[in-house]
Amino acid sequence: MKASALRELRPEELRDKLVETEKHLYDLRCQAVTENIENTRSVRNTRREIARIKTILRQQHNEGR
Repeated sequence: MKASALRELRPEELRDKLVETEKHLYDLRCQAVTENIENTRSVRNTRREIARIKTILRQQHNEGR
């Protein structure tokens, strides 16, 4: 997802999306170990999406103060 779309979500939805994305990253890493992964770049993209979600959560937390 793009950052602009993530900013529209509530913090609860972002946390749910974060958990879902972290599970997806775990699955991708398991596939990479067993060499069943088709797109090796998807691991990198997923890590970046996790960082994007965490950044937006932190920004929303700081704005709330």
